[in-house]
Amino acid sequence: MQILQRSGMRNHTGIILFILQGLTDDPRLKVLIFIFLFFIYVLTIIGNLIIITLTLVDTQLKTPMYFFLRNFSFLEVVFTTAYIHRYLYSLSTGDNTITYNACFAQIFFVILLGVTEFFLLTTMSYDRYVAICKPLHYTTIMNSRVCNQLLLSSWLAGLMIILPPISLGFQIEFCDSNVIDHFGCEAFPMIKIACSNTQFIEKMVLIFAVLTLIVTLFLVFLSYAHIIRTVLRFPSAQQRKKAFSTCSSHIIVVSLTYGSCIFINIKTSAKEGVSLNKVMSVLVTSVAPVMNPLIYALRNKQMIQAFKDLAKKIIFLSKQ
Repeated sequence: MQILQRSGMRNHTGIILFILQGLTDDPRLKVLIFIFLFFIYVLTIIGNLIIITLTLVDTQLKTPMYFFLRNFSFLEVVFTTAYIHRYLYSLSTGDNTITYNACFAQIFFVILLGVTEFFLLTTMSYDRYVAICKPLHYTTIMNSRVCNQLLLSSWLAGLMIILPPISLGFQIEFCDSNVIDHFGCEAFPMIKIACSNTQFIEKMVLIFAVLTLIVTLFLVFLSYAHIIRTVLRFPSAQQRKKAFSTCSSHIIVVSLTYGSCIFINIKTSAKEGVSLNKVMSVLVTSVAPVMNPLIYALRNKQMIQAFKDLAKKIIFLSKQ
C-alpha cells in the first residue's frame, strides 16, 4: 500500500496516508466497542432527530429556547457523525487507514462543530437570562431576526477560531511516521508525529482553546449570575422553583460539556494519560451527544407532551 509520495517542490518524502491506532488490538474487545458505539450512535441520531422534528412541527415549541435547542441537536448529530462514524467504519472493516485530506477534513469539522457548540450554549444561557430577567420584553428582544443573528454568530465565531490553526496545519510536514495514536484524527496526536517545527501552532491551538473556554464560560456565568440574583427576589418559593427548573437542563449540559472538555485537555498534556484520554474522547464524542437530548427531553414537560401528541397522530394515521 502506498503511503508515501515524492514531492517535486521539496526534497523530502511526504506522507499521504495515515494509520489510526484505535483503542485496542484485541478482536473481542473491538466487537464489544463496535456494538456499544453503534448502539449509542443510533440512539443519538434518533433522540436528536426527535427533538428536531418536535420543535419543527409542534406549535407550542415555536419559541427561541426550542429554536436554539433544535440547532443544538443538529450540531450533536453532525458532531458525533463526523467523529464516531469513521471509527465504526474502521472497527467493522478493519481498515484503519485514512487519507491526508480526509484526516484534516475530520479535524476541521470536529473542531468547528465543537467550538460552535460552546458559543451556542452561551447563546442559550443568554436566552434564559432574557426570559427570566426581562420577561415582559422577551418576545421583543429575542425575535426571529435576533435569534438567527445569534445562531449565525456562533457559527462564524467557530469558523474564525478554527481557520488560523487549520491553515497552518496544512503546512506541517509528516515524514518519519504515519501512525496516529488515536481512534480518530486529532490535532495533538498528529502534531506529535510531525517532523517540522510545530511549537508555534501548538501555542496557537492552546491559546485559542483556552480563550474559547474562558470567554464562553465567563458569559455563561454572567448570564446565570443575573438569573440567580433576579430569581432570589421572587416573592414565592414556587416562582423560584419554576424559574430554576427552566434553566436546570441547560446547566447540566453546560456542566457536562465544559467539565469533560477541561478534563480531556488536562489529560492531553500528560504523557501517561494517553490511553485514558482516548477512552474519555470516545465517551465525550459518543455518550454526551445522546445524553444531551435525554436531559432536555425528560426534564421538559412541554417536550414530553409534544412527543405524546406526535405519537398519537402517527398511530391515528397508521390505523387509517
